[in-house]
Amino acid sequence: MKDEYITTSRLIERLHRRFLDVIKAELDRLGIEDINNVQALILFNIGDETLTVGELTLRGYYLGSNVSYNVRKLVENGYLIQERSTHDRRMMRVRLSDKGFELVAKIDALYERSARELAETGLVAADLARANEVLRRLERFWSVQLSFIR
Repeated sequence: MKDEYITTSRLIERLHRRFLDVIKAELDRLGIEDINNVQALILFNIGDETLTVGELTLRGYYLGSNVSYNVRKLVENGYLIQERSTHDRRMMRVRLSDKGFELVAKIDALYERSARELAETGLVAADLARANEVLRRLERFWSVQLSFIR
């Protein structure tokens, strides 16, 4: 069990890195140079919502990245609009600009294309659902482990 557990944890990390590579390759194919793969993922995860940086951090998994820095760069490059919260003037909220929505549509098309191509390999939605359930159970296990450590 220990060897499989170690293999699974390593595979999760490698898969995330490979997924970021896929996003980077798509950005390169589209000729988009003012944004990186992690920033594109942040935009996709914001979608049509307005979020604080803290909420964004809780929702996403941005391996080795500084979300505040990436949000600042996304604002500077015109992908995000940053506004003070009307309820708490200390908090900043972000939402997609038109340029951000255009990029999210392109990333969504990548997801659509990838899903079609994945289906052609013989994997079906039920296979992914089973894998997702196992990963959710592992996430819950790690969350419980953290509660005992603290």
